[in-house]
This record gives sequence, structure tokens and C-alpha cells, in this order.
Amino acid sequence: MPAAPIKKIVILGGGTAGWLSAAMMARVLGRTVDITLVESDEIGIVGVGEATIPPLVNLLVFLGINEDDLLKHVQGTFKLGIEFHDWYEKGHSYGHMFGAPGNPLGVLPFHQYWLRQHQAGKAGSLWDYSLNALAAQQNRFGRLRTIPNTPNMEGMNYALHFDASLLARYVRGHCEKQGVIRREGKVSGVNLRGTDGFIESLTLQSGEVISGDFFLDCSGFQGLLIEGALKSGYEAWTEFLPCDRAWAVPCKAAGPLRPITRTRAHTAGWQWRIPLQHRTGNGHVFSSAFMEADAARDILMNNLDGEALAEPRLISFVTGRRKASWVKNCVSLGLASGFLEPLESTSIHLVQSALQRLAHMFPDTGFNQPEIDEYNRKTKREYELIRDFLVLHYKATKRDDSPFWNHCRTMAVPDSLATKIDYFRQHGRVMVEGDDLFKEANWVQVLIGQGVMPESFSPLALTVPDDSLADYMAHVRQIYDTLLPKIPSHADYIAQYCQAPKG
Repeated sequence: MPAAPIKKIVILGGGTAGWLSAAMMARVLGRTVDITLVESDEIGIVGVGEATIPPLVNLLVFLGINEDDLLKHVQGTFKLGIEFHDWYEKGHSYGHMFGAPGNPLGVLPFHQYWLRQHQAGKAGSLWDYSLNALAAQQNRFGRLRTIPNTPNMEGMNYALHFDASLLARYVRGHCEKQGVIRREGKVSGVNLRGTDGFIESLTLQSGEVISGDFFLDCSGFQGLLIEGALKSGYEAWTEFLPCDRAWAVPCKAAGPLRPITRTRAHTAGWQWRIPLQHRTGNGHVFSSAFMEADAARDILMNNLDGEALAEPRLISFVTGRRKASWVKNCVSLGLASGFLEPLESTSIHLVQSALQRLAHMFPDTGFNQPEIDEYNRKTKREYELIRDFLVLHYKATKRDDSPFWNHCRTMAVPDSLATKIDYFRQHGRVMVEGDDLFKEANWVQVLIGQGVMPESFSPLALTVPDDSLADYMAHVRQIYDTLLPKIPSHADYIAQYCQAPKG
């Protein structure tokens, strides 16, 4: 006899992870389940995840959230990619832009032809052929479909910047319209069934008891359910990602409104800059083994673009993941599931991808263990693949100006990453697994940006005659040079489509 369907979902924790989980469950399950979210106004959210990657744009469409309306309410801006300054060596910069540079020719991606021309001394920077990079340099942004007389072409992929606390508030309003019930309060007890150790209910400090069939743990680093009650265990990756602290502070906006996240490497970590409509978000991620907290704070405060709007706050973390993200009748999401530093803005995406995986494998009250095992296998691999991409930024460097960078440059890395680097060095080819968030164009930009230059290129790139290849490369640049003046400034585009109300 089949098990009964899930009728009651309880989500512990608000913030971006909690309310996105509620929105996704409400969208997928409709009114067939009761969804209750428990959060306390006394518990703040971490709120440093103010930058995203392009898949979030598709999630908003799926959830029925109007992008422009959301941006108006969350002081949002657009993001064409990430700039990396001083990572490979001091004074060196490159971009990890959304969308592949150039356009493919035949069966090969554009970067193979660029490698051929570059090794012949006939091509400039790879990012001279990236529409996103060129637009970001000029502080331009536009959804190409809204700009008259522009070609339908790849390259102008984008993501969003926003105020994380405002996003949670906005998505909460959306969820409550879909029937999600919010309960205010702190959890004082997690009640397990005596027969099998499944979570039966939560007891709040007020004495209220909230029961459920299925629990989503979005309680942040502490993992109150997945770890506190169910003892999942944690696999730390500090041997590969040594940063374990971050100072965060907002400051007044200064200069033009840029459509890009900026990162700058310092002596024992790196600093982020995220432009919003009403302010700029800043943070300094660092390793406490190589730098004192006060020194890290001073570096951040001395490198702001404008006046600080608050006192900086210190966040401690351990990079890694839960050994099992799904245990019994509980799935952990967001920081409760694991933490990979915000270098490539993957935190919110990990919530999104986990929710999509959960939707495909949504259980009944039987909670089939092979399905739980498969969910955990996929989650583990996803975290490992993103981990490798982040470690690449630290490992592939020439910097030798501090103990931190000497450690990173010489540290052992996962075999999976070492193999990818060696494979790329020969012909500029990338090993990409199906579950890898980062695809060929992502790996190519960071590998080349971090100084991993292939010895050669695909032999198939030689099938194009020299003059034809030169014409093709010039044509790509001509298209961009013609298109760029038609793209408005980032600030003007926001003013036209999604300007936040003043005050």
C-alpha cells in the first residue's frame, strides 16, 4: 500500500533561503499542502549574499515574480559578471563575465580561435571579445530585447544585485499571498518520534507546538534541525579554502553605478564591492590564521569608495558542507546545508538548485531511503564542483608577497581540480561534468585570467584559413563596436525600468 502524501511542510528560518524555499514549495505544490514558516525577528539574517548569478533570473520567472517590480523594492541593480583585481599578481585584472566571449565558429568555441590568434601575436585580450566585459567597462547595461535594432545574440547574460534583507521581505509578501503561514518565535525544542527518530514537531518559546510531515532547515550556520537534532555531521574544506572570517559594512555610493561585482585580493584574503541603488555593499573575507581581525577591519575601512553607513560586523564561518543534506524527514538549505565563500556568488544558487532537485525528488511520508541517498549524492557532488572552481582562484597565482599567498600557491588541491588544470594546459579544453554549475566559458575565463595559459589549441582551429579567421575576429569586434553605443548607461536603464522609490 503506497505511503500517504505530504500534507504539512514546516520551514525553520526566514531570510533568503527560507522564503525562497517557501515560494518554491508553494509554486510547485500549490494548495495541496500547508506550508508554515517559523522565524524570529530577533534573529538577524547574515545578509551578505547581495550578488547572484544568471539562473536566479529564470527562477523569478518560474515563481511568477516580476523582475522590475522586485528590483524596485530591493534597491536592485544588474550584474554582468565579476571583476578580479590583483588575484594572479598585483596590478593584473580580468573578468569572469556571464556569457561566453565571442561566438562559436563551426564545432569549436570561440576561445579556441582566440588561442590560435593569441599565440601568433594577432589577438588582444580575450575580454576584448566579450560583450559583457566591454559593456561593464563603459558602465552600460540593457536587456537586448528592449533595445531597438540590436541583434539577437549571445553574450548579454546577466544576474542581479540586491539588499538581502529587502529581498527576504519582498519574497515573504509574495509567499503570504500564496497561502504560506508565518509563525513568529524562537524554537525551544525539537521533538523526535520515539519509533524512528523523525522530526515530529517544533516547540516555540511561547509554548506553541508546530507539527509537520516534512521539515526544511533554513536556520543558518547552526543547522538547528539537520545538525542540532539529527546529527548530520560536517565536512570542512579549510585545507583548500583557508578563509574563515569576513567583515561586512555598507557605504555611501560613489561614482557611476557599475553593472558588475568587483573583488580585490589583499594580503590574506579579498574584498568585495556590490553596487546597489541606495548604497554599496562591501566586505573583506580573510583567513584568521594569517591576519588578525582588527587588521582585516582596517583594510576594509581604508578601502571603501564612500563614507561607511554602519559599524562593520564580523562573520565567522567554516567552508564545507553537511555530510548529509537530507536526513530522515528533514532537508537543509542555505547556510544550514553548507557554506562556500561568496567569491563567485553561489550561495543563493545553491538554495535554488537544491529546491529544484527537491521538486524532482519530492517524497511522500514513506521517505524512501534510496531517493534520499541519491539527493545527498547529487548535493555532495554539486558542492565539490563549486569548491574546485573557487579553489582555482587561490591556487593559480603568481603572488608571493605574503605568507597567505605562499600557502595558497603551494597548497595541495583536490585531485579533481588538478586534473582539470592539467587537461586545460594542453589544448585549452575543459572537463565539464553535467552537474557542474560552471560550464566551459566560465572555466576558460578564470583559468586564463589566473594565468593558466594552454600550450596549444585544438588542431581543428587550423582548418580555418588565416585571412578568414582574421576577418571573423574583426567581424566580432565590429558587431560589438556597433552595438555598444546603443546600450544605455546602467543608471539610465534602471531609472527607466526599475528605479526604487526615493526614501
